[in-house]
Amino acid sequence: MPILTAELAQDIVSRTMRIIPFNVNVMDAQGAILGSGDAGRLGQLHDGALLALAQRRTVEIDEATAGKLHGSRPGINLPLHVDGRIAGVVGLTGQPDQVRQFGELVRLTAEMILEQAQLQRALQHDARQREAFVLEWIREESGAALDAWAQRLGLRLEQHHVALSLQLDEESLAADQAQAALHQLQAALAVRWPQLLSAAAGPYELVLVEACDDNDETEREALLQRRLQALNAWLEQAEAPDYHLGMGIALPGRDGAAQSCRSARAAARIGRQRQAERRSHSYYDLALPVLLSDLDHGWQARQLRLPLRRLEQTGKSGLRRTAETWFAHQFHPGATARALHIHRNTLDYRLDRIAEITGLDLQRHEDRFRLYIALLLA
Repeated sequence: MPILTAELAQDIVSRTMRIIPFNVNVMDAQGAILGSGDAGRLGQLHDGALLALAQRRTVEIDEATAGKLHGSRPGINLPLHVDGRIAGVVGLTGQPDQVRQFGELVRLTAEMILEQAQLQRALQHDARQREAFVLEWIREESGAALDAWAQRLGLRLEQHHVALSLQLDEESLAADQAQAALHQLQAALAVRWPQLLSAAAGPYELVLVEACDDNDETEREALLQRRLQALNAWLEQAEAPDYHLGMGIALPGRDGAAQSCRSARAAARIGRQRQAERRSHSYYDLALPVLLSDLDHGWQARQLRLPLRRLEQTGKSGLRRTAETWFAHQFHPGATARALHIHRNTLDYRLDRIAEITGLDLQRHEDRFRLYIALLLA
């Protein structure tokens, strides 16, 4: 892609003509006028620019010289240098003695605009490369070529990384609105936390990946929980659309990000079901249901759900709520009865009915665990 585009050329013209009282033309490396204060000259070849390009120096054209050149007018033409190359020419229309004093100012302004645009393109290209890398990285079957790609980007795959899944509510936003909102959040996050890698994994999901410090597991978990809280607070302050944010487990290696992303998505999904009033959900708070989430299908899942299915077939929803409350209060009969607003004897009766219907002995740890898993997989 050429450094100098018609859009940039006209931007140079607009900016410089606000500060000098002369017409400005901007030509490309072939001498064609890309931008001008005189719209009628756009697309024409500029002989003065062709001379400046051929001689690689500033060329002044007076009245006498202009008469010998096709379509030329008196003025001064200065080559534009970017990264040691001539990207084009900027010309000021007027008598050389009058416009000469503005020549260097206009050239410096034009070169600064071109350098900024080139830097912005480089940053955008780097951002696209990083986004493409993240999308490849979180795939379940990323290839060995990922190692070389990571090295080019200055990333260490052997380090622990954690993935976060930011999911917008599909019911409250159309797909194009969600994409626009995610793009804005992604750009703002890149400024606030430049170390975060990010990629839009769909119209409603933004995946974030961050390297973790090499701490012990307990310290790492505490740091990650604080990171989740900080990110959630930032999203609320930024007035992000209705969202749920899931954080996965931190893992090292080439496959670490993919596994962390899967656990982050599971944490967001399970957290949305179990903690609807909260926006952020962590694998470390929901480890067991997240780990069991891969058992959602198949004959094992049917067998694990069997105790709950038997309860539901009775049509008595109070028995399920009793079991959930009993587990939530660590099997403590007094606390469970108070939470359910029932008498202890009523609780004992209900637990006996649950055992009878499910065929489980709730005095045995294994049977209690089977019932607990059934509730987790519901």
